[in-house]
Amino acid sequence: MRSYLVVVDESAEARVALRYAARLAARSGGRVDILAIVSPQEFVQWGGVQAAMEEEARLRAEAMGLQAASALDEEGEVERAVIVRQGEPVKAIAELLRERDDIAALVLAAPAEGGPGPLVAHFAGPVAGTLPCPLIVVPGRLDDVVLDRLS
Repeated sequence: MRSYLVVVDESAEARVALRYAARLAARSGGRVDILAIVSPQEFVQWGGVQAAMEEEARLRAEAMGLQAASALDEEGEVERAVIVRQGEPVKAIAELLRERDDIAALVLAAPAEGGPGPLVAHFAGPVAGTLPCPLIVVPGRLDDVVLDRLS
């Protein structure tokens, strides 16, 4: 089964990318892989505090992924999986793309205003031609009606 990889965070555009990917998956019989990334934490001198901070960040990322997955329930029978990775976002995404050959597309969304954001800028930039799958960049300003029509 082909999957659409969506990176979730707390941004409004992540919801747009998720909805677009869910609509594509529903129409193609695919699934949505929701990637939540735990960013590296600042080093703290005391190991116990460091471990607690890392655990809290991991739990927050898992909760974000699960919340995104539950939002897909509105789309009906879209199969989904939540993946949690730790590390720098660009590196974590690139590693996952290298590991998996069933990813049909990396689906990201650009903010409604301002620049494209670091993930879109990176993956649509010089590395775009080396990606193992298509990159879909969805404009973050699109509402649900337009997203449904386009997908």
